[in-house]
Amino acid sequence: MLNDAAPAGAGTVAAFRAGLEAGLNAHLLEVPAEVRRAAGLPEGASVTPPAGDSLTLSPMFSSGLIERPVSWVALAGFMGTGKSRIGWELSRALALHFVDTDKLITRVVGKTIPEVFAQEGEGYFRACEHEVVHRVTRLEHAVISLGGGTFIQEDNRRQLLERGPVVVLWATPETVYQRTKHSDRPLLRVEDPLSTIRSMMDEREPVYRQGTIHVHSDGRPSEEIVEEIIERLWAWADAQHAWAASAPEGTAGGDHRAAD
Repeated sequence: MLNDAAPAGAGTVAAFRAGLEAGLNAHLLEVPAEVRRAAGLPEGASVTPPAGDSLTLSPMFSSGLIERPVSWVALAGFMGTGKSRIGWELSRALALHFVDTDKLITRVVGKTIPEVFAQEGEGYFRACEHEVVHRVTRLEHAVISLGGGTFIQEDNRRQLLERGPVVVLWATPETVYQRTKHSDRPLLRVEDPLSTIRSMMDEREPVYRQGTIHVHSDGRPSEEIVEEIIERLWAWADAQHAWAASAPEGTAGGDHRAAD
């Protein structure tokens, strides 16, 4: 059970929980900064606001019948593998809402992730992260981009895999380093960040392998990656339907075993 007292600093998990719903509703309107820059959109650009409850599709998604393999999917993987950019583009292709869990945490807390780590401690951040996972697994019509460490936590992983497919993005340590070397990520504040990335990726690989679908993002345009993910999601959905149809009556559905 999570302790509502913060390990350090002034924040508490209870306060974070209280602000999470409003933060989520506001976050659903944002265009990610990296996507906004690439598209030449102005600061503060947003998508069409949801109609009423954030659990429903917004008006931009409600015209006509949309055929999609899934209505909920999460993207996991190490930092720098492209989860935010690919997640956003996948959400547009499937006409789904987009949630970046790291960005949502920073919005609710009002601090950057390095500031949260430094002032509140990693324990507080992981507790907030757990609250976010609990909330986003109750969403409908959403693509969820997870922080690099979110899927590593066993309880988070269980909730996510029970909710729906988890697509794990992969990239080489060298690619991850090139994509993240100018960032202020706490894990890169070391003397030899590339060695740290290699070590952490090796350590986390067995856990990431528990994801449902695995896609490599090295040296590929985002459109191609999104297209592959959608194709793999259709194959996964077809397999789920076939399994459910052939299962004995009364057998629980859902099989999220990894597919390479």
